[in-house]
Amino acid sequence: MEFLPIILLVVVVLVILVRCIYVVQQSRAYVVERLGAFSAVWQVGMHFKMPFIERVAKRVSLKEQVVDFAPQPVITKDNVTMQIDTVIYFQITDPKLYTYGVEHPMSAIENLTATTLRNIIGDLELDQSLTSRDHINTQMRAILDEATDPWGIKVNRVELKNIIPPRDIQDSMEKQMRAERERREAILQAQGQKESQILVAEGEKQSAILRADAAKRAAILEAEGKAEAILKVQQALADSIKMLNEANPNDQVVKIKALEAFQAAADGKATKIIIPSEIQSLAGLAASAKELFTDGEKR
Repeated sequence: MEFLPIILLVVVVLVILVRCIYVVQQSRAYVVERLGAFSAVWQVGMHFKMPFIERVAKRVSLKEQVVDFAPQPVITKDNVTMQIDTVIYFQITDPKLYTYGVEHPMSAIENLTATTLRNIIGDLELDQSLTSRDHINTQMRAILDEATDPWGIKVNRVELKNIIPPRDIQDSMEKQMRAERERREAILQAQGQKESQILVAEGEKQSAILRADAAKRAAILEAEGKAEAILKVQQALADSIKMLNEANPNDQVVKIKALEAFQAAADGKATKIIIPSEIQSLAGLAASAKELFTDGEKR
């Protein structure tokens, strides 16, 4: 039992020593004070704090941070009151200055942002304020970065999230936007109708060309067919004459062939035909022969 106090003392000492060991993570820094005064800034790694003498005054994140401030009322150069909310992207570059430079840094940045925004918008008219976001963002970033440098803060970017004009101006802007949309829709519709009419006319043109080409080809084929038929008839006639000549026909056969030719001519559209006397006599002989055969059949 006499060693119990010693054991308890050793345990207490060990607990105190363990609690004085700190491990600083990546992208973080610890501000350490010794007897109430700034002592050091611990970076990444393991550190030992002297018990009862030193203390960690502040744990600081070195990552880029984003803060979204509530809408602020601002007045333009032409006396129009708008509501504008901003987004600030900043990073702590000096943990010591951030710890001791200003009390409540976020509140200080918010107030500084509102003041800067009012000063910039106050020199611009409503139309300029609505169309000059990039200019306003650049100006605010430069001013805020310079003002927060003594606090160990670097402002990387400033964005105007929303610009809300008065209700009557919003209604007017909506009417203008609606009229612009309707105008663009009318233009697009007119362009569509024009293109549709052009396509229809082009289609009709192509159809007419195809019909004319088809008719032309049909006429050509018909003419070629007729020419080929005539050629075959003439060829057949020439072949028959050649065969007739080769057979050495007598006068009676020639006259009969001539009679057949005149018969074919008589079946055509000719209104007046002159028949040679030789064929007339042959025709009479044929008629007499026909009557003779007819009488014999009757008897």
